Amino acid sequence: MSPSSPSLSQELARFKTPTNDLLSLQWPLPPRNILLVKKKNTRASTEALREFAQHIHSTYPNINILLEPEVASEICASLPFHVFTFRDPSEPPFLPPAFANKVDMAATFGGDGTILRASSLFSTTRSVPPILSFSMGTLGFLGEWKFEEYKRAFREVYMSGAGAGDRSSILEQDPSSSAALQDEPAKKRMSAAAGPTGWSSIRGKSLGHSRGAHILLRDRLKVAIHALNDQKHAPQPLTSTFPSSNFSNIYAMNEVIIHRGAAPHLAHISIFIGGRFLTEAVADGMIISTPTGSTAYSLSSGGSIIHPLVSSLCLTPICPRSLSFRPLVLPASTPITLRLSEQHNRGREVEVSIDGVRREKGLRMGGEIQVVGEGIQRGKEGWKGGVPCIMRGGGTKEDDGWVGGLNGLLKFNYPFGEEG
Repeated sequence: MSPSSPSLSQELARFKTPTNDLLSLQWPLPPRNILLVKKKNTRASTEALREFAQHIHSTYPNINILLEPEVASEICASLPFHVFTFRDPSEPPFLPPAFANKVDMAATFGGDGTILRASSLFSTTRSVPPILSFSMGTLGFLGEWKFEEYKRAFREVYMSGAGAGDRSSILEQDPSSSAALQDEPAKKRMSAAAGPTGWSSIRGKSLGHSRGAHILLRDRLKVAIHALNDQKHAPQPLTSTFPSSNFSNIYAMNEVIIHRGAAPHLAHISIFIGGRFLTEAVADGMIISTPTGSTAYSLSSGGSIIHPLVSSLCLTPICPRSLSFRPLVLPASTPITLRLSEQHNRGREVEVSIDGVRREKGLRMGGEIQVVGEGIQRGKEGWKGGVPCIMRGGGTKEDDGWVGGLNGLLKFNYPFGEEG
């Protein structure tokens, strides 16, 4: 990350309890740039984002609010302060590296899909900022907080590991704003107006290092796509607005799916595990998911439910022709290759989607997708990899979000005939 934004390695320290293995969020400096992501086309999430933004601006005036272009254009006029966004709304649906490196944390207002979309904004970068999620969607299995708790939730995150320090960061302002920063003098004026910042301006006691917000690092997949001639493609457009780029890998929080789509015939997919041929699947498609994605499409297809702290990949067939083809759970470091057979697929292509977004161009005969776990490592610079999700309730035994989600939301092993 750039010097104006603390790297993930500086923010996370090991935190252990008898029931889990989480990390503790410790800001080396007060967070300054917060990205807000909301569920699309819903009034409730729009109003929640607007209320949250106004609270942040009034209570933490030195924090910059970052919005997606379409969201900024939707609510900018109703906010009495400036927000920051992309210069061009036609840019790709992931953040440019220079912009992504400025983001200290993200907050989402919606369901699990909104969290996935926030993560996908960083799908071409190695580091993802901590994500504070407010459950306002249909299921909310990944959402940790109710929106009514947003003041307490944000304060706990903001004050986590509070210490001395200060920094400032100037970002590109929303071009729809009348005071958009277009020149260096304007940037200097804004920087001077912001003045000093720090935790000392926030009333109340510091939480301290021992009571910092707890983080669950969720694994991601690293995905590469190869053509028939064995030349690696840069990730092709998930939408038609993707420009050509030099990215050789894209990261996914949930899953990678190949599917026969509207074609009436089953797809023939050769599967390689660690470079060795396993089998040729004849099925509607295949899913490679993370532990987080194991409770999504993979679960609906009969895949195993995997705890997010288990570093693994789940390989799940979609409606296989063979009754003996069962889902596999593999180490996250095991490369998986899915190759579209040249002999049996009748000259067609199959659809490819990453975290629920379909690529405009499918996978043609002889093409292949290579997937491996991103890997979460701790080196000299600290923790790298994964999606740091801010947990609710400190991960105690009495408030285990994952177990509670299985029981309360997925109705795990729920008896027939009993009311919820």
